[in-house]
Amino acid sequence: MGGAITIGLGGLAGWKVLQRTEARQLQVVAQDPVVIRSTTYFKDNIAKAAKAEELVKDYRLLNTALSAFGLEGDIANKAFIQKVLESDTSDKSSLVNRLADKRYLKLAEAFGFGSTAPAADLAETVSQAFVQREYEKRVGESDENMRLALNATRELKAMQGRSSSDKTLWYEVIGNQPLKKVFEGAFGFGASYGNLPVERQLEEFMDAAERVLGSSSFKDITTPEVTDRLMVSFMARSQLTESVAQNRYSAALTLLTGL
Repeated sequence: MGGAITIGLGGLAGWKVLQRTEARQLQVVAQDPVVIRSTTYFKDNIAKAAKAEELVKDYRLLNTALSAFGLEGDIANKAFIQKVLESDTSDKSSLVNRLADKRYLKLAEAFGFGSTAPAADLAETVSQAFVQREYEKRVGESDENMRLALNATRELKAMQGRSSSDKTLWYEVIGNQPLKKVFEGAFGFGASYGNLPVERQLEEFMDAAERVLGSSSFKDITTPEVTDRLMVSFMARSQLTESVAQNRYSAALTLLTGL
């Protein structure tokens, strides 16, 4: 769907350019004929899906719904998604509340097939989220780190004002792989951190947040200033890592060609 969004610059410099041009780029994506077809179909037909079963049977509806929550990879897992949508979101022991990745909970809450009512103006809410995710996807086709940074910025903004404890929110970060990657990158964590017990991961994340961001409280982390600090650290470290990897590749290639 559509073409990649290329900034022309990578790393921190490219991230700054992307931030300045985001509104314009979003508008271009929203006006893409393929995107318009997807959102128009969703708006015109979602009211016909009175049950979760009816939603998952309609590929076009389901694809837009899942894409809006960053779950398009589950398009083939219809039985699982139906169970998620039918879960009682008010029951802490239900399937959707037991899943570490809270994107599924947000999906179930929005559609309200369980015990809750659907989100107000569901069609417009999902359509706007679909456009945002499509924009992020197109950015990711040229620079995956920028896609991750866009996703994390949006996720953290959505956490503002949440009444959940910091520990609960940190566990949400750990359970959300795209968001977790940004914190891991910003903190300089290696792949081995993911093998630690989840309680130990929580300690490491909170300690690193105090050291790098000046606070492990999401009341602070979700402010624009601290979120920006997180993204700057993530993009700068990512750029450094890629530069080191490229230099190693160049050195190895030089040695090979000199043999």
